Parts: sequence; structure tokens; C-alpha cells
Amino acid sequence: MQGFQTEPGHGNYDVVIIGGAIMGSSTAWWLTQMGFKGRVLVIERDPSYEKAATTLSFSCIRQQFSTELNIRISQFGADFVQSLRQRMGGDPRVPELKIQNFGYLYLADGEDFASVLRANQKVQAAAGAGTRILTPDEMRAEFPFMVVDDLVLGSLNTQDEGYFDGSTVFDWFRRKAREAGVEYVADEVMGLDVSGSRVSGVRLKSGRTVGCGTVVNAAGTRGARVAAMAGITIPVEPRKRFNWVIQAAEPLDRPLPLVIDPSGVFAREVGGGTYMAGGHADVDPAVDFDDFAMDNDLRLEKIWPTLATRIPAFEAVKVISEWAGQYDYNVLDQNAITGPHPEIGNFLFLNGFSGHGLQQSPAMGRATAEMIAHGAYQTLDMTEFHYERIAEGRALVEGAII
Repeated sequence: MQGFQTEPGHGNYDVVIIGGAIMGSSTAWWLTQMGFKGRVLVIERDPSYEKAATTLSFSCIRQQFSTELNIRISQFGADFVQSLRQRMGGDPRVPELKIQNFGYLYLADGEDFASVLRANQKVQAAAGAGTRILTPDEMRAEFPFMVVDDLVLGSLNTQDEGYFDGSTVFDWFRRKAREAGVEYVADEVMGLDVSGSRVSGVRLKSGRTVGCGTVVNAAGTRGARVAAMAGITIPVEPRKRFNWVIQAAEPLDRPLPLVIDPSGVFAREVGGGTYMAGGHADVDPAVDFDDFAMDNDLRLEKIWPTLATRIPAFEAVKVISEWAGQYDYNVLDQNAITGPHPEIGNFLFLNGFSGHGLQQSPAMGRATAEMIAHGAYQTLDMTEFHYERIAEGRALVEGAII
């Protein structure tokens, strides 16, 4: 529990952030960069972060989204990652990071999804992304190890798109936030005291209650539970995702982009003849918060046959490691829920990222900190992600969710 206090140092805080993984820590760090002088407390129920989505992520970033805002968010994220030391004040302890630009390759085996990818590419190109639409012949030429006879087209971008060291970014958000005076406490939020149109207190499992000026719900898969403590309903639930690191008997002769098969199975380069693969069952229900059990039948009946059919070199592979993680899945539209609640104005959301939270954390933490410190967005306007669309049942459709 390095860096965690056993109890809060004060009875009242200007900002209480519920959840100390990458969204909560990004917000905390950005507050310190904006000259915010108030007390900030981060409450994390699991200081090991062993099962946090941040820890179990594929740690990739992409610009292949269908909405301009999501593209801009990722473009800022890519710039942030690759200028991390500069962003952290030139601190020589902070490593210089780069994105391993193997890219994402979306595959379409029917005209419906092919049309979506073509439309997405136009939005991406207008925002400055380098996405290319590839015919089967072009894919065959670029990736001769891949079977593409059943495909209509592919969508590929290798500009600021691929793997990045998300754990290092997370680590430095936390370190720098703590060094600037943010308190981290290992505890669990059990309830919220709501007085009129404001949250006035946060009740902890340890028995203490801390007063608060603003509350940020960055509780990941437990985001709906925290919202319910304030009498708010959000359509966010834990959905399980399965991951494997495999070693191929015959390594591919060139880097493998993150290939998203029409079945939903995906795989990407790791290096040295190893690859990461993942997916989920066709029936994809909500699961318990603590359900991280693997599904061997899924591997044998869906993941492996799909990979071996698409990339025959993967017929002979060895499993190096495996794990299950959870998405904080927004059932309405698989997009983030951000900003303040329209009635309980000091309750802010950072929920429902549905698998793309790690890459969006620099921009989302900055935006949340802007709302707290300045009362309005100063850079990217996140209004379209606000809660009002949830209350209205108005989906913000994103056509490129994995």
C-alpha cells in the first residue's frame, strides 16, 4: 500500500475522487497542474489495483473512432503519452515513452460493416488521422500470412495507433499527484450524504465520514453502485473480457497490427514471436464485480478456431499467460458518461468507458479537472458525453467499439 494513508488527514475536502485508478489519478494530477489550491482526496478500495481495468488492459490507443470528439480525445492522448516527461515538468525520473505503431486493422466481411468503416474513415481523415481503406488484395499484399478471401475490406491506421506503456503513465499520474499534495486513502465508499442538490459527505467503510465540495465518480465497474448512493441511475455494468498471451511455433514475418476479426476476436503483436489475443462470448451478460474466472470452452470453441482460420500460423501456439478483465460497460451506447449531474451539481461522472478508458484518460482527467477548477471546459468540450443523454435515453452511437 505504498503511498496510501490508512485514514484521511482532514475532515473536509474540496474534492473527493472515488476510485484511484487511471481516471481518478489523471483527474487528481490535472487539478494540481491547474493551480487548484483546495484539498483533494482519492479513495481507492483496492490499493493493489490487482483487478482494476487499468492493470488488466491491452494498453493500446487508436484514432479509429466514428465520432470526431473520440478521435480528438485519442489524438491528445497520443501526444500526452509521447511527451510525458515534458508534461511532468521535465522531471528526469519520468521515462520518455513512444507508441508502438503497429496500428489497428478492422475487418469487414459484409457490406453493412464495410459501409460503417468507409464512413468512419472520412471522419477520421477530416480530423487528420491516417486511416486507409484496404481491399482484400491490398491486405493480402501487406499481410500475406492472413486469410482475407471472405472479406470486403479492412481499415488500417498506423499513425499514433498501437501499444503504449499505460502502466507507466498511470504510475506517474499517481506519483506526481501525491507529490503535489493529493491524499490517497485505502478505504471503500459505503454511502453518500445528499443534502438538497449537493453531496455533502462521503461515508467510508472504516466508519469515517468526510465532507466534500465536489465528488468525482471514477469507480470503474462499480460506477453505477456509487451513483446509486446519490439516487442516480446510470446504465453501467461489469462485462468480462478474456485475454491470452500466446507464442507461435512459427512467428509471423512482420509485426501484427491489432486485428479485429468480424467475430469480435482480436490479436496483436507483442514481440519475439509472442502475441496477445482476446475476445468475449457471443452471449455477453453482466457479471459479478469479483468474477475473473477464465472460460476454457470459449478459448477452445471460439477464440482459437477463429485465430487459426484467419492466421493459419496460429494453428500451433502455446499459451504463455491468460487472464480475464472487466469493462465498465455502458449498455446504452458504449461511450463515456462525464460532467456534472444536472440536479446534483457537485456530483461528477467519469464512467462507462467500455474498454477505451486507458487511452482516453489524459483528456478525460483534464476535462474533469477543468470543470472543477474553472467551472467550464477550457480545451475539448465534453458536453456530448454528459448525463443528460442518459436521462433521455439518447444514444451517442460509436461505430468502432471492440
